[in-house]
Amino acid sequence: MKQTVDLQSVVETHEEPFMVIDKDYRIVAINDAFVKAYGIDRERAIGEHCYKTSHKNEAPCSECGEDCPHDQVYSEGKPYTCLHVHYDSAGGVHRVRVKAYPLYNSEGEMYMGEMVRELSTPGECHVGTVRMVGKSKEFLSTVEKLRLAAASASPVLLTGETGTGKELAARFIHNHSPRREGAFLTLDCTVLTESLFESEVFGHERGAFTSSVNKKEGLLEMADGGTLFLDEIGEMTTTLQTKLLRVLETGEFRRVGSNRTLKTDVRVVCATNRSLLNAITDHSFREDLYYRVACIPIQLPALRARLQDIPDLADALLGQLSKATREHKYSLTSDAIKLLQQYHFPGNIRELRNILYGAVTHCSNGVIDKPQISTFLQCRKDKQAVSHRRRATDRQETQEETEEPAKKGNGLDNMEAKHIAELLAKHSGNRRLVATDLGVSERTLYRKLKRYALA
Repeated sequence: MKQTVDLQSVVETHEEPFMVIDKDYRIVAINDAFVKAYGIDRERAIGEHCYKTSHKNEAPCSECGEDCPHDQVYSEGKPYTCLHVHYDSAGGVHRVRVKAYPLYNSEGEMYMGEMVRELSTPGECHVGTVRMVGKSKEFLSTVEKLRLAAASASPVLLTGETGTGKELAARFIHNHSPRREGAFLTLDCTVLTESLFESEVFGHERGAFTSSVNKKEGLLEMADGGTLFLDEIGEMTTTLQTKLLRVLETGEFRRVGSNRTLKTDVRVVCATNRSLLNAITDHSFREDLYYRVACIPIQLPALRARLQDIPDLADALLGQLSKATREHKYSLTSDAIKLLQQYHFPGNIRELRNILYGAVTHCSNGVIDKPQISTFLQCRKDKQAVSHRRRATDRQETQEETEEPAKKGNGLDNMEAKHIAELLAKHSGNRRLVATDLGVSERTLYRKLKRYALA
């Protein structure tokens, strides 16, 4: 039996923002909580299309490429929940969860009830001068996961391709957690040696080694009560993984050169663009450490999975550039946006930023059009082609090393080993920089290091 109700009485029973919408997308009732939350003029809102009032669209959400609860409820006659973006009267962006369901008036006519719950309010997605931007389903789902993770004390593992904004996501978790008043510190695991790890993470006493003229607090002490972000944890050696695991399990550590055990209360958020499960299989990552840091795994979507967000992302990135240069207020034409949305973006948001920053150097009036974008996209496609050829060369080299080691001349080997050793010294052991100088992949460099006993 269908439940019949007085619509206005229904809306006022809800403590959270709530409205009633008819089959033509028009608002027929709205509660005080909605008016207060979004600064809506009730008299003007009644009779207005919901997509104009809540979403600043000129057409229903489904026609704008967004999830539309109205269409779902009216077609299925059943409740429907989705993530959405709402705008307040001042233009502020609210990321929300919408719960919609059918209602019937005393004549049995069907309406849609819509209850709104906040995921983030204006300013909550800002981290310093950078902000998380988007309204796609993939982005909103990620924001919700980050909010839920922030409320927990458990370690978080952020995964995703390079350039997807893992550090920004880590800062978001920290800023929305009970630890927000504490420190947020970052450790780049790609540059760590054993001695550097102990000095940076544990700290050291005066005189612990030759150059230690003063006592130094490590990151674990400085982040006590806050959050420690371990970027690219998959690059840690197994020796360092063992040291980290002990700290995570006990909360105890010692400064280098000290016998005194210290305790820390720090929340760890890790990030990687590698598959740690694959790394466990090939024994380059400890299984017990994985399950310790991956209590809450969150996969960040690639930009190609959220192309709908490119206009908003581009606007935010160009806004940063405008503030930095104090020159033009930069913008994209619709043709330029369409061209960007056709690109694969292997470098994700970081690559989008670089393309836009390059394009502004070729526009004189602040308006970036299709030709400027096309120029930089072609450059990137050419670089990717070179990269593919390099990987093919790496595979060939690997095959040659495996099948015909005897054909390699000792003289050439010695020269190459000497050159690699010099580059390692030049870059303080940073393998990524060494590989770049050699023009090979990091995987190929690793094989060479093992071959020449430089690893």
